[in-house]
Amino acid sequence: METAAHTRAWRAILVLCGLILFGSAADLRAGTLLSPGAGVLVRKSAEPFGVFAFAISTGSLQQKWFALKERLDGDMVQLALCDGDRDNCASPAALKLLAIVDQARTRDGRARLGETNRAINLAIRATSDGADDVWNSPLATFQRGAGDCEDYAVAKLAALRLAGVAAEDLRIVVVRDTRAGEEHAVAAAKLDGHWLMLDNRRMAMIEDDDARSYQPLFVLYRSAVMKYVDEPVQFSALDSRPVSMVAANAEAR
Repeated sequence: METAAHTRAWRAILVLCGLILFGSAADLRAGTLLSPGAGVLVRKSAEPFGVFAFAISTGSLQQKWFALKERLDGDMVQLALCDGDRDNCASPAALKLLAIVDQARTRDGRARLGETNRAINLAIRATSDGADDVWNSPLATFQRGAGDCEDYAVAKLAALRLAGVAAEDLRIVVVRDTRAGEEHAVAAAKLDGHWLMLDNRRMAMIEDDDARSYQPLFVLYRSAVMKYVDEPVQFSALDSRPVSMVAANAEAR
């Protein structure tokens, strides 16, 4: 009896450890091992807004981002050269952006992000590209002195990278502003496990969970364009595939 009890206890521990591999105990939602139901486990994405996203390889946004990335990489090289030799920098736009970077470097954490957000919001005049919707590089935006939402967001990413923020902690998020009834782009920066929105429409930063009028559509990260799914992906406690796939396979059988 005692041996059987120990065996059952170890089995319970192993099952619990298996669940933790898929998510923490706090992520358990409908059903447990002791109650009826599928034992569905809900995972929260590490991307802004906590919603899962998958990479796409086609579409106008993907084309714009990849075309911009080439210009952005060139700007970052020029900014780095100017950063190391201000006296011989021939780009007034680079010097203006580097002045913002200098101020950001004097601060840490949230203050660094907030300083960058505020300074770039003030440095660029809000304007619209109209139907063309051109995505400009940071130096092109600062040379022009004007831009729309994605131009602010791209400039903030460049400034924060130069100020020392890791690339993996930065994103551009394309959202649907449900109040304004239009698409919008913001920069997002992760700090202490939380995503902060650096928005040209407000000086104060807010966390993604508090941006309730924003419906996330796409997230841009380095050389990837990812499309958000509508809801967090759900997994069966006994199958690591998404629940929708499990159900589809069951119906096929």
